[in-house]
Amino acid sequence: MVRRTLERFLAVGVVGLCLHAAAFGIAHAASVRTKALHPPVVEGRWVRPASEVPARPVWGHAKGLQVALWPGTPGPRGLLCVFAPHVGTPDRHAINFIAVEPIVTRRRGFSELEWSGLDHTRGKRMWTADDASDAAPRDPTHPARGVVATAGGVETLTVFVYVEPFTNGARPYLAMTFRADRPEEVGLATFAQPGSVPMKTCILTATMGNYARLRRLHLATRVVTAGDLWPGFTGNGFAPHVRFPLADLARLPDGSAMVCATSDEADPTAAEYADGTPPWWQYRGAVATQYWRAADPAPGLVAQVNGRVSYWSVHKPIPGGVSYENFELVAPFEPGRTFGFGVTRRRPEEILADP
Repeated sequence: MVRRTLERFLAVGVVGLCLHAAAFGIAHAASVRTKALHPPVVEGRWVRPASEVPARPVWGHAKGLQVALWPGTPGPRGLLCVFAPHVGTPDRHAINFIAVEPIVTRRRGFSELEWSGLDHTRGKRMWTADDASDAAPRDPTHPARGVVATAGGVETLTVFVYVEPFTNGARPYLAMTFRADRPEEVGLATFAQPGSVPMKTCILTATMGNYARLRRLHLATRVVTAGDLWPGFTGNGFAPHVRFPLADLARLPDGSAMVCATSDEADPTAAEYADGTPPWWQYRGAVATQYWRAADPAPGLVAQVNGRVSYWSVHKPIPGGVSYENFELVAPFEPGRTFGFGVTRRRPEEILADP
């Protein structure tokens, strides 16, 4: 696999750097963009887009994790924006973003950074549907509300997220499912639209570990710190990817594989930042665990991380040194393969003891 350090900088350019700098909900343009949209509504245990349009595209748990798409997000287009109000993050303040990055042979696509073929704007356009067969592009401010159903006795909310074709020919789409029995998690299943070239894998990467300063990766029998992996790393780029095979990952009683990432700080809100560090990089909220879970892990599954010592685009040092930035599971592409992404106040050992 081509190293992200080279790929990302080739893909980004100056415009991409500027876009990412507005990623957290502080930017004035973002507030103006969302002001005219109808806010999401709470219906029972779920948060869903309003029936009236234009509406903010937000779905999830009324008392847990939520996911939004542009233009209902504080950040750039082409990302799933993860809100975690249950861990004390402020309203409309992302704790992380998830990018869609399909690999075709050795060419990796970037949903956040590629130019749109639909409107010549940076960031692949995403839209939603309640029916997997309804793939026609639509106005993102007219979002599908999601389908409430029952699966195995558990109430669910599901919406399909479509992404326009990537430069490498990949055409993935996602099924995004929230389960009533997992209020701190979203399930993300990947599929290929008709006409897609074969994908080697379709990576869903949590792109913003530096915000929470995630430094501890919890594996089955050990904890690996970012400092262990990249001692003495310097500069404004990305530390190279490091992979951990399935044998290294923690397993739950049901056979699921899980990898967790946490900060090494007792109180991340008490950090001292370098002068000029933008407020959107300054953590707000409780100490939290972020995790990926694979319910049916493939033999080739790996966990993968990279790191940084300076905040993306602003080149201000990260308090405490190197931390994980991208945090992901990687597996051979198979239609319907599902990973769960979660954010919780529970410690990794508590999750493993009582998933």
